[in-house]
Amino acid sequence: MTISGALSNALSGLTAASRMADVVSGNLANVLTGGYVPRDLTLIARRDGGGVSVQGITRQVDAGLLADRRLAESGLAAAESRAGFAVALERAVGTPDIAGSLAARLASFEAGLVTATTRPEEANRLQAVVQAASGLAAGLNAASAQIATLRGQADGDIARAVDSINRGLENVSTLNKQITTALINGHATASLEDQRQLVIDGLSQFVPLRQLPRADGAVALVTTGGALLLDGRAIRLEFDASPVIAPHMTADNGLLSTIRLNGQSLDMNNRKGSLAGGLLAALFDIRDVMATGAQTNLDALARDLIERFQQPDLDPSLAAGVPGLFTDAGAFLDPANEIGLAGRITLNAVVDPGQSGALFRLRDGLGATIPGAVGNAAFLMALTGTLSAPDSMASGTLGDAARGFSGHMATFVSIIAQARLAEDQTLGFETSRTNELRSMELARGVDSDAELQRLMVIEQAFGANARMIQTINDMMQNLLRI
Repeated sequence: MTISGALSNALSGLTAASRMADVVSGNLANVLTGGYVPRDLTLIARRDGGGVSVQGITRQVDAGLLADRRLAESGLAAAESRAGFAVALERAVGTPDIAGSLAARLASFEAGLVTATTRPEEANRLQAVVQAASGLAAGLNAASAQIATLRGQADGDIARAVDSINRGLENVSTLNKQITTALINGHATASLEDQRQLVIDGLSQFVPLRQLPRADGAVALVTTGGALLLDGRAIRLEFDASPVIAPHMTADNGLLSTIRLNGQSLDMNNRKGSLAGGLLAALFDIRDVMATGAQTNLDALARDLIERFQQPDLDPSLAAGVPGLFTDAGAFLDPANEIGLAGRITLNAVVDPGQSGALFRLRDGLGATIPGAVGNAAFLMALTGTLSAPDSMASGTLGDAARGFSGHMATFVSIIAQARLAEDQTLGFETSRTNELRSMELARGVDSDAELQRLMVIEQAFGANARMIQTINDMMQNLLRI
């Protein structure tokens, strides 16, 4: 080897050692930076045998682990949303041990009827029945209103999610172009790729994604359901949020918006749809399936309660078509108008002194014009009996078993509690899976001990190359003196 060749080798070694020190220092400096991927320097031998050249900086990414972690985070976001809705719904209905819950209001109404039956002449006991019955109707109203609120929140969250997806896809498209330009010009792209990875991580929470490599460092994004979201040019999703949501409003009847892609509506309630599996699909599931199912059963309870007290043979003082103790916003129940009934059910004003009614009608019949015998408890006993009489639900999904109204209410509360428990279990599984994949990814991140060891090796290499240059310099000096 000639002196000039040895000098060239040493200089290339110094350059490589200096670049490696920069890369290791960057790894150590970003050990706690979110989204940072460890870098490594790629060296190649020069063709003429004269040392090494720096080929570039590579990011140490496990593509399979990254893809699995993104899918897990998508499932976790969906599970968190569904579990949050289930908790909110259970809170709106309440559990029997909580004062103010539907079950507690019903128990108060039943107890009031029994107490009034024993002393029908006491106005305070009749007033207690009126208050308990009004409270039960108000509880159904409040639960129905809360379901509508939760649907509205989901609808608003869908609009925000669509905006985030569109913005994220545009950002990935922009970063693709910047990375391609940087590669063509021979510049480092690791930082840009880190930014792109963070953006795609955010997108994957809304929709489960697969990342596909393309030429010149660009990537394409496709959902696990087969929808191509980005390949050179980003698609744009469309959605129209509704300012108000009523129980009768659904996507099927066209009163609520669906996701539109290129003018075509997508079926978001299909578990195997093109955008299924992430937070976006979970929000549609809440708005169009979970909440509407709860509303349907709540309306079925309200219908059963009204129909029990408007039976023709229950109150002889009432004419046909006149509402009983509970009404549909003051009117006789029309079974064809059941949707949203829980939000309209009210106590019949004729028994409420606060609405120009009279308490004696609760004892003598809702159609009574004058008080009857104060000790007559027959009508109160009939009211108590019809509330506990077994019957089958005319609608809803609470089952066909014949039960008293308290049995139907217990089934409704139990179904909601079971749904909340099931969502909690799903959330626990998704959380464990995501945390495990995150831990595995972190284990492949920056290892400060290993980086410090690499830094010591680099220091030795730097010293060896510097020693080589010093030796060559001494040789040249000796030759010049000779």
